[in-house]
Amino acid sequence: MKPGAKRGLFILVSVVAFAMAGFTQQSPKIAAVDLQKAFEQSAEGKGIISQLRQKEQAIVGELEKLDKQILSLETKLNTQRLTLSEEARQKLAFELESAKLQRQRTEEDSTKEFQRLQFSLVSRLRTEVYSVIQSYAREQQISLVFDLSAPAGVIYCEPALDITSEIIRRYDAAKASPK
Repeated sequence: MKPGAKRGLFILVSVVAFAMAGFTQQSPKIAAVDLQKAFEQSAEGKGIISQLRQKEQAIVGELEKLDKQILSLETKLNTQRLTLSEEARQKLAFELESAKLQRQRTEEDSTKEFQRLQFSLVSRLRTEVYSVIQSYAREQQISLVFDLSAPAGVIYCEPALDITSEIIRRYDAAKASPK
């Protein structure tokens, strides 16, 4: 059985268990939220996306600068190969290899730094949005909240059960209020 299918089966079993419990007690309330949409459309999420794009553009700009330097050295080496002394040719070849190595290291370091920043920002956002969802669910006495953006999580959701807009509104309000 595929991992996604196992998760889908678990969700189905959970819903059936809640439904069966409802025959003996009060029926549980169920809601759904599109976490991807909540992350992307909240003011904080938009800020994070903007911050990550700026960082990405800075990295691309730095790499393009290094690419131009490498291209310039390659062009110089190729066009002046016959007129340069052996020592000058070796020096230029060494500069070229150093520039290529610097670009590789810059790309690796920038990628790691970007991934750390992305993980940090998204983890914080996720934690904060989950807190709003949990608070809302307790307040509304909701027993189960599905994530509409999770693969194999939900096939259909009655629009009235989708609390995404309310979660975004509450999260934005919580972030806007002074602490």
